[in-house]
Formats: sequence, structure tokens, C-alpha cells
Amino acid sequence: MSSENSKVKGWNKFDAAWVVNLFGTAVGAGVLFLPINAGRAGFWTLVVMAILVGPMTYFAHRGLSRFVLSSSKPGSDITEVVEEHFGKTAGKLITLLYFFAIFPILLIYGNGITNTVDSFIVHQLGMVSPNRVILSLVLIGGLISIMLMNEKVMLKITEMLVFPLVAILFGLSLYLIPQWNGSMLSEMPTMGEFITTLWITIPVLVFSFNHSPAISSFSQSQQREYKEFELAEKHASKTLKGTATMLLVFVMLFVFSCVLTLTPEELVLAKQQNISILSFLANKFDNPFISYLGPLVAFLAITSSFFGHYLGAREGLEGLIIKMKNDVNPEPINRKKLNKVTAVVFLLVLWGVAVINPSILGLIESLGGPIIAMILFIMPMYAIAKVPAMKRYEGQLSNIFVTVMGLIAISAVVYGLF
Repeated sequence: MSSENSKVKGWNKFDAAWVVNLFGTAVGAGVLFLPINAGRAGFWTLVVMAILVGPMTYFAHRGLSRFVLSSSKPGSDITEVVEEHFGKTAGKLITLLYFFAIFPILLIYGNGITNTVDSFIVHQLGMVSPNRVILSLVLIGGLISIMLMNEKVMLKITEMLVFPLVAILFGLSLYLIPQWNGSMLSEMPTMGEFITTLWITIPVLVFSFNHSPAISSFSQSQQREYKEFELAEKHASKTLKGTATMLLVFVMLFVFSCVLTLTPEELVLAKQQNISILSFLANKFDNPFISYLGPLVAFLAITSSFFGHYLGAREGLEGLIIKMKNDVNPEPINRKKLNKVTAVVFLLVLWGVAVINPSILGLIESLGGPIIAMILFIMPMYAIAKVPAMKRYEGQLSNIFVTVMGLIAISAVVYGLF
């Protein structure tokens, strides 16, 4: 679609496809544990979080997208923009941190999809557990092969995965309404408990709604589609607002519906049992239908989120390779060839981790949390204060809001680690 047509029509299929893609990146299998983790904070704390998380998600991701679009060289990815604005040394350091914040999540998804499919085959289908080496190779190889296709194919496949995911989340939210009880409403924390609980729970929602690994590729895609800076920025902001709204409506409706169905004691029990919310609800109501939906939601969520995190991890690794190569030889590198080499490296590493099935992946993911928060919340706000190309965004109240919420999220994650 040409720029002129976009000016006239405004919203279009291209924007809608990216809303769905970014939604898929944000909603990983963690959505099945989100009601337990966030709900334990209490109903009224959850209400405040629901009010905050929409603006937090939108303004933070918009800031990162604007940062990528601010390059003087259109088509630059986040690793190139960081080097342009902050210099070579800082560029290498931030690119390294960016890669190590996203890649472990990719490892978790490669391992998670193998465990999800294996569990479904054994427990729901009643079959013998397949050979893990072959199963993980087929699943991870299939996902990575999709990433080697062109952007339109990848967006189309993501759409096909996300729509059933949205339908199931929405359907389950409505299905649970007759089971709602008022026990959570009567839980009134003291002001001190309320503030402390809100503080340590904010990162749970922030990272459940995080789609920053796909923002750089998304912003480049906007540039290719709309050519002019103002038009690309306008459509990027509109798309990010659509994603934040979609996340807020469907994910928070699911969280609230699950939380209102359970008592505070049941939420504590679900946390102790370390099972997903759907598994707990299936046991509570003795409902095999819900227990079948659990693995399906997990499969759809992991697969759609895998694509966005792959884009970010690939960008980080290739950015590092290009920066190191340029120090020795400034000749341009063949990006298509590099994409294939990266795919092979990722396949081998993800496959190896999925076969070994280690139990430390959650810890690695939590260590990446503060880095993601710094890149998503703090770096774009710092750039607005220091980088001439970002000065146009100075003086907005949203900048203060993003900075404060970013610092709160980082401090709470660090507190949670220790």
C-alpha cells in the first residue's frame, strides 16, 4: 500500500497484522500463570495494576519504537541505532545485553513447547512419550523454518495462531463468570501492604505484556511500508496503541475472571502446586474440557511468542557479529546468508537445551528482567534527554510516567532476585 493511500485510509490490514503479531509476542505461556501470580496481590491491587499497565505498555513500547525510528539511516535496527546515538563501545555493550536478555527466553520457549507437546501426547492422548531428541528437533526446526520465510508469511502464520488464542481466552473468561464469588472483594490490605504488594507485582504484569523483542523489526517494517518518517511514526504509534488495548481487554479480562472464580486460599494453593491456572481450574471443577484447553493455549501462546523473541534474539546476535566484523573489515555483510547461519546456530543450541531439559531456565529469565526493563523504559527516555534526534519528544508527561514506572519495575525485579 502506498504512502498516499495510507494517508487517506488511515488504519489498514498491514497495521492490523502487526497488532496481532505484537500481541502474540507478548502473550507467552506465562499467561497461564499470570492470574495466580498477579491475583495473589488481591483484587483491589489488581484493579490499580489494570489501570496502570495499559499506559505503561503503550508509552514504553512507543518510546522504544521512536528510538529505532530516530536513526538518520532509515532501515537501521536497534543495535545500529544504539551505536549511532551512543558510540561504538556503548553500542556493543547494549547489543550484548539486549541479546542476553532475550535469548534465554527463546531457550525457555524451545524447551517449553517440547514439554507441552510431550505432556499432551502422554496425558491427554494416552500414548507413549515420543523420543525427545526427534520431537524437539521437529518442533524447533519447524518454528525456525517459518522465521526464514518472508515477513508477510510469518505475519500470516502468527495471525492464524493468535486468533484461536484470543477466542479461547475470551471464551474461558465468559465461561467462568457464573462461578464468580465475592471472597476476593472482601480482602482489604493495609496501606503498607497495598503499596508493597503493588510494587513487587508490577514487574509481573510489565513482563507479561512485554513485546519489546519485536519492536525493532516492527519499526523497520513501518519504515519500509510508509517511507516518510512522520507517517511511519504515526502508524507505529497507532498500532502500538491497538496492541496495548487488545492486551488489556483480553488478558486482563482472563486474569480478573480467574481471580474472581477462586478464593485467596485457592490462589495460594495453586502457587504452592506450581501448576497453570487452567490445570488448577480443571481439578477444582473436575472438568476435562478445561484440562484439554490448557495445553492448547500453552502451545498457541508459546509458538506465537517464539516468533517475536526470535526476531529480537537474531537481531542482537547478528548486530554483535556485524560490529565485531566491522572492526576488522568494513565491507558490507550478506544479511540473507547471515540469517541462515544464525538460524542453524539457534536450532542447534535450542535443540540441545530442549533435549537436556534443564531446570534453571526460569532463573536465567528473571536475571534478564532488569535488562529488558532498562532497554524498554529507561534507554528511550535517556535518549530523549541526550540525543538531538529525540529532542522533539521532550516535555511530555508520559516521559516522566515511563521513567518512574521503569525504575519501580527494575527495583522490584532486583528486590525479587535477592
